[in-house]
Amino acid sequence: MTNFLLRHKKSLVIIFIVIIVIGILIFFIFTRDFSNGKKQVYGVTFSKKYALELKLDWQKTYLAILNDLKVNNIRLIAYWDEIEEQRGSYDFFDLDWQISQAEPNGTKIILVVGRRTPRWPECHDPAWVGNLSSSATAQAQLDFVRTVINRYKNNSLIQSWQVENEPMLSVFGQCPSLNQSLLRQEIDLVKSLDARPIIITDSGELGDWQHAASQADILGSTMYRIVWNQYLGFWDYFFLPPAFYHYKAEITKYFHPNLKQVIITELQMEPWTFNQPMISLSLADQKKSFNLQRFVNNISYAKRTGLSQVYLWGVEYWYWQKQQGNDELWQQAQKLWQ
Repeated sequence: MTNFLLRHKKSLVIIFIVIIVIGILIFFIFTRDFSNGKKQVYGVTFSKKYALELKLDWQKTYLAILNDLKVNNIRLIAYWDEIEEQRGSYDFFDLDWQISQAEPNGTKIILVVGRRTPRWPECHDPAWVGNLSSSATAQAQLDFVRTVINRYKNNSLIQSWQVENEPMLSVFGQCPSLNQSLLRQEIDLVKSLDARPIIITDSGELGDWQHAASQADILGSTMYRIVWNQYLGFWDYFFLPPAFYHYKAEITKYFHPNLKQVIITELQMEPWTFNQPMISLSLADQKKSFNLQRFVNNISYAKRTGLSQVYLWGVEYWYWQKQQGNDELWQQAQKLWQ
C-alpha cells in the first residue's frame, strides 16, 4: 500500500486538489447571494374562494391586506365559474369591487384569466361546461377571456394579464390535458385586445420553463420549499439552492431574448394541506410544513435568487391565523411593506 501511494503520489495530490476545488465551487453556488443589495418587490395572490374556504369574511380579509398590510402589488383572479355561472350571463360585481378597492392606494394588479387559475382544483369550470363538447368548451373559454379583457383593458391599475395558471403542469389539478393550440389562441386573443404584457407561469421545481417562456412576455415561476404527497410524505427541496432559480432564469432569458422578465408568482408561504381542507388540520400538522421560521427563511431564500418580484402565496392563511389569535405571521408580513 505504501509503495502504491509513493508511485501515485502526484496523481493523488491532483485528485485531492480537484476534489477541494469542486467542493469550494459547490459551497459557493449553494451560499451565493444574487440579490446584490437590490430591494425585492413583494406582492400577494388573493383568492376570494380560499378566503371563503377558511370561513373568513372575504371582503374584510381583502381590505386588511390592502389597508393593514399595505400590499401594493396583488394578483387577482377572474374565476370562470363565479363570473359566468349561467352561460352568456356575466356577474363581475365581486371582481369589480376588488379592483375598485385597490384604486385609492394605487395598488398594481396582475389579473389571471382563463380556465385554469390559482387554487384547487385549478380548473374552475361553470357547471354548464360539463354538457358541452370539447370544441364548444374551447369556444366558450375564449368568449369568457375576451369578455374579461374587454371589461378591464382600460383600467390603469392592471399591469399585466396572466393567461392560465401553470398550464404545462399536467400532474397537478383536476384539469384536461393541455391543449397547446387553444393556449396559443388565448394568448393571441389577449394580445389582439390589449398591449400589456402577458405572463405565463410554470412550476419552478418540475417545469423546464422553455415552453412557457416561448409564449410569454413575462415568465412566472412557483417556488415551493416543502411539499407532500401520498407516496413520499413530506419532500423538502433543501438540495435546491437559490442559484438553481437564478441560473435557470438566466439560461431561459438567453434562449428567449424577447422575454422581458422572470418573476416568482407563487412563493410558498402557508402549510401544505395533505389534500385536506386547511381548517381540518391541527396547528401541529400545519407547522410540519410551515411556521414563522419558514416564513423568514423562504423570504431570505427568494431574495437570494436575485429575481426582482415575488408574489407570496398564503395571505388568506396569515389572516385566518390572526383571527384565531396567532398573529405572528401577519406581524412578520407587515415588515415587508413598511
